[in-house]
Amino acid sequence: MVEVLLGKYEVGRLLGCGAFAKVYYARNIKDGQSVAIKVINKKKLSGTTLMSNIKREITIMRRLHHPSIVRLFEVLASKSKIYFILELVKGGELFAKVAKGRFSEDLARNYFGQLLSAIAYCHSRGVYHRDLKPENLLLDENGNLKVSDFGLSALKLDDNTNNHLLQTLCGTPAYVAPEILAKKGYDGAKVDIWSCGIILYVLTAGYLPFNDPNLMAMYKKIYKGEYRCPKWMSSDLKRLLSRLLDTNPATRFSVDQIIRDPWLAKAKDQDSTFHLTVSDETSHQLDTAGSSSTSSSSCSLNAFDLISFSSGLDLSGLFHDPFNPIVHSERFLSAEPASKILDQIERAASSENAKVKRNKDAHAVDLEGPKAHFVARLEITPLTDQLLVVEAKTKAGDSASFTLFWTNKIRPHLSGLLYEPPPLTITHAAADASIVL
Repeated sequence: MVEVLLGKYEVGRLLGCGAFAKVYYARNIKDGQSVAIKVINKKKLSGTTLMSNIKREITIMRRLHHPSIVRLFEVLASKSKIYFILELVKGGELFAKVAKGRFSEDLARNYFGQLLSAIAYCHSRGVYHRDLKPENLLLDENGNLKVSDFGLSALKLDDNTNNHLLQTLCGTPAYVAPEILAKKGYDGAKVDIWSCGIILYVLTAGYLPFNDPNLMAMYKKIYKGEYRCPKWMSSDLKRLLSRLLDTNPATRFSVDQIIRDPWLAKAKDQDSTFHLTVSDETSHQLDTAGSSSTSSSSCSLNAFDLISFSSGLDLSGLFHDPFNPIVHSERFLSAEPASKILDQIERAASSENAKVKRNKDAHAVDLEGPKAHFVARLEITPLTDQLLVVEAKTKAGDSASFTLFWTNKIRPHLSGLLYEPPPLTITHAAADASIVL
């Protein structure tokens, strides 16, 4: 008997299994589309820090729409499980293919170009993967690369803070960058570039550049940048690898420099499945040939976005993690112009003895509470051509005081600005009510 999830998906064979999740093949009943369903057991996450990782993974994946990145279609949740409905990638892991033998430089260049396209796209949207390795690179039925598993990814920190470096120690040992080992903070983009260098080495050499049965000995090699290129590598490739595997992140190649490198430039003279373009700004976007680029100022709003703003359905209980609380933010949707929203917030704050400080950013202000108990950052971001999201987060001071002040003092003044999404249907499955996000 075929199991049906929420009357939407026929769930089939098991595709893979991990410590906290299982992945199944499934078919959308309505349109027949094949998908992969990642099922996460919430009970197994109890007492760990992984629940917040899942929330972040959802937030990140819903903003990524690129041909070389596995697509998240929607998220379903129940009392005991979380379901990721993902693009089905039928070709398996790139790791399985390279395990059979090293690639020619032409084939490696093709895959590396697609990987670079995806990573440049992520970085242009403030997303750092932090766990790039061949096991997380999948191949579709046409042999095209797809980046997967954003469970350890991070979002770019607020540019207005003095500390723009990431601190979390994460990644797979053989692919980890030396600055992570130094524990002094690191640039997420440069860490991804290092991992791309490791991947390129593995594709063309057939083995890891830094490897040792003793983990500490391997870390010492990584920290010192001690590796050797095999004799069959071209001089151009060896030179590129030396710039990718530069132990100094300040001088390590950027995406721009990689694009212009002679070794990758050879792809322009070949029949490649990827296309590289360089923008005039520091954040560059690389798009796969034939795909349409997405504006960085506006993104499509899916069901998960909408439900998070709905006053009629609070999903916070699904993700509550007492061992790793997440900084709370207040947000709402509005169809009004940004200028009108900021003016209304300023009037509301003034009437409640709070101060609003405007700065160079026309779509952001700082809100200082009465008696300076807190300072909050209010930002307005376009989601569609018609809708804006207003988000307020504590910048300094007492978060609880800010939450109470916003809820009881500011929000009542904003009722005329709020956009309420249409009602969403809650579907009850037998013995386990599930909610479509």
